[in-house]
Amino acid sequence: MEKIKVLIADDSTVVLEVLSSYLQDKEDIEVVGTAEDGLQVMDILRSKPVDVLLLDMVMPRLDGFGVLAQIQKENLPHRPHIIAVTALMRDDFIQRAINLGSDYYILKPFELSAVYQRIVERNQPVEVQADAPVRAPQPANCSLDERIANIFLSMGIPAHIKGYHFLREAIKLVVNDREMINAITKDLYPTVALNFNTTSSKVERAIRHAIDVAWTRGQMENINMLFGSKLYVKHEKPTNGEFIALIADRLSIEKSA
Repeated sequence: MEKIKVLIADDSTVVLEVLSSYLQDKEDIEVVGTAEDGLQVMDILRSKPVDVLLLDMVMPRLDGFGVLAQIQKENLPHRPHIIAVTALMRDDFIQRAINLGSDYYILKPFELSAVYQRIVERNQPVEVQADAPVRAPQPANCSLDERIANIFLSMGIPAHIKGYHFLREAIKLVVNDREMINAITKDLYPTVALNFNTTSSKVERAIRHAIDVAWTRGQMENINMLFGSKLYVKHEKPTNGEFIALIADRLSIEKSA
């Protein structure tokens, strides 16, 4: 079986690491490269065949729109199918990407399984309308852990830090019992600490560190898109309680939709 050659382009190292690792485990996928900016994308496209390009639209040096325009100009030896990936849910951005040659448009945060599905179905014609942006579908059997993991991925919170696991547990507790957010130091931290055999103070510090990492490594447009409006800028961070409550509210709304 001939593998599908995939190039992943995103300025978030977390997204590159997670997507690359996930797709490499698929028997029918070969990740032929990763790129953190548009110029690197073009260098790879000129040097090797790529079947599918996962293209983040917001990148340094040359953004996704610039890459799409450059692909149209050049006579590449192998033009890839292009899946535009971004948190920018604006009709004019979506229409512009389509006009420049994007085959699909997926909004962050996305399900890893949905990205894989888009890749393997790349040869099937898909009609994309500017007023109907393509959001990666939520699998019916997607667990709460998976939904939280995809949010953390979009925000740039790596799985190897302790705060990732403490924060995930705290969000799950609040989703299942909304009143716990009103007793964060009395009930929430101690419950998380008990589950991980640690102390409340260590839970609080680790969660704060995870939020700090999101603001340092993440993309503010992704973070604000998750919360539905431009709540924060780079130097304004929510408290632990605010952050947990915002994500728990989002997950509760998705569950009831």
